[in-house]
Amino acid sequence: MTNLITTCIIIAVTLSTILAIVSFWLPQMTPDYEKLSPYECGFDPLGSARLPFSLRFFLVAILFLLFDLEIALLLPLPWGDQLASPLMTFSWASALLVLLTIGLIYEWLQGGLEWAE
Repeated sequence: MTNLITTCIIIAVTLSTILAIVSFWLPQMTPDYEKLSPYECGFDPLGSARLPFSLRFFLVAILFLLFDLEIALLLPLPWGDQLASPLMTFSWASALLVLLTIGLIYEWLQGGLEWAE
């Protein structure tokens, strides 16, 4: 058993060392003007890059991440019926969905989802 662990550690260290050496060796050392510019799209910037974003943009982004996380939390739910108490699993999932639905309704009623004022 210890021989297997030692072999795995040696392989991991060797592979990571090789990859670190290759990553320093492969890139080009002569960057051109386009790669050094802050915008790689091919034209000069028309305005300042320091303009503030709307707070509504961040709110929509956070809401998207919240509901995306909800999908990740509910992903193992189809395997929940194989547990010893599937009713408990489905009740926790329902509680999570109800809580997030109440939060969404609250945001909607407060006007947080309105993009234009």
